[in-house]
Amino acid sequence: MRRYLAVLAVLCLAPSTLLAEERWMTVLLDGRKVGSLRIDRQIQGDRVVTTQVLDFRLTRARTPLALRTELRSTESESGAPLAFYASTRMSTQENLATGEARDDGTFQVANTVGGQSKVNLLIWPTGATLAEGQRLTMAAHGFKPGTSYRLRNFDSIRQQVANVDVEVIGDEVVIMPDESRQTLHHLRQSIAGGSSDRSVDIWVDDNGFIHRSLAPLLGFRLEMAACDIACAQAPDQDIDLLRAAMISAPRPIFAAMRVAPIRYTITVRGAIPNPFIDTDEQRVKPLGDGVYVVDVGFGSRHGDEPGPLAEDTAANAWVQSDSSEVRSLAQRAAGNATTDLQRMRRMRSFLSDYINVKGLDVGYASALETIATRRGDCTEHAVLLTAMARALGIPARVVTGVVYADRMGGANRVFVPHAWAQAWIDNRWISFDSAQRRFDSSHIALGTGNGEPWRFFAAMNALGKIRIDRAMPGAALLDLPPPSNAGGPVAGGRGAP
Repeated sequence: MRRYLAVLAVLCLAPSTLLAEERWMTVLLDGRKVGSLRIDRQIQGDRVVTTQVLDFRLTRARTPLALRTELRSTESESGAPLAFYASTRMSTQENLATGEARDDGTFQVANTVGGQSKVNLLIWPTGATLAEGQRLTMAAHGFKPGTSYRLRNFDSIRQQVANVDVEVIGDEVVIMPDESRQTLHHLRQSIAGGSSDRSVDIWVDDNGFIHRSLAPLLGFRLEMAACDIACAQAPDQDIDLLRAAMISAPRPIFAAMRVAPIRYTITVRGAIPNPFIDTDEQRVKPLGDGVYVVDVGFGSRHGDEPGPLAEDTAANAWVQSDSSEVRSLAQRAAGNATTDLQRMRRMRSFLSDYINVKGLDVGYASALETIATRRGDCTEHAVLLTAMARALGIPARVVTGVVYADRMGGANRVFVPHAWAQAWIDNRWISFDSAQRRFDSSHIALGTGNGEPWRFFAAMNALGKIRIDRAMPGAALLDLPPPSNAGGPVAGGRGAP
């Protein structure tokens, strides 16, 4: 469950820069202080080095969770990329990505996740920029209201490019944390082709240096505002994101009810796209005005959902299915099973006991780290089970959604953020949940991904806007007609990107 390091996306979307050699920003979540951001900008000869250090402190079910990210870019005075460095700590281990330009124009890139390192060459994407290049681009386009253009922001953590559309809103007087008033240029940034509810608003000066930013985060408002070091390092306030992300259940969902189909009627507040996905185990019908009927566990629908993609069989930095440790554990767990279904059931059962410490202080761990520590919660279960499946040649992916809990974090009868695995068996996707020990109809899917943490965050953006109005057992539906489909069909697919 959880992983609120989606704050990283804000750093990628909002070009981070600095007025002088050092700047501090306070980090707020719905007005409560949860961290600090320190930004250094240094000119070293003909090079500009920009360093950002974000400390983000939260609690989950009263368990402290500290997240730290350090990004550093080295660029020419004109904004040409020369090197990058990204360090993230979401668990007990540091995850590291470094890149340096070579004489032939390519970048030599090294990634270390969960203790496993890989080196490869990267052809720099055309037009992609780092921090200084983004600042220079904004300043060059000017700040006349109505101006629009596109930035190609390079994400050094994932080594991917985000196409960001920028719109100049206009000049505004902004009250800063020290009560001073500054006239700043208001810009709105959004991922090209993305939904408007995920846009990031920034306020910059004439040189394109950011003084304030606002971004959505799991139904909350994430704000960063420039202030002095004493303000930025003031004590953080407790905010339990797990508790805040819970969704009240309309009724108790007893164990006997969960093993049969359930029809949910759900309202999604705000003008956001359909957050639910069709799978071989879940059907979604929009009724209009943000109301959806979600059927879970109403039988298989062979051939309705697309089969595996290339990423569902491949290793990546988090799902390290090509490592000897993952292969060995998978073979040990599967034993002499003769079918993929048997292998998945045995591995699910094995992991339910193998991960023997509930690690609520773990942000997001890779498969290899979880093998070593044997601690974590649902995402560690889902990522490791997915890795083990792929190690045995079974296509698998991580599903993000919510699941019912009788009691969690002091709350009763709630749906909580969750993750589990799906494997492609006999031409359909079948779910396996080693954290809960079984998959049942109390699981509502929001998205699927390849096991990387940012895919989990993307699917969680609708939390805080979902209300479950009704949960009806399948047995009570036998004499009812199917729901009307005023909103049209919902396309099956992969869910969050």
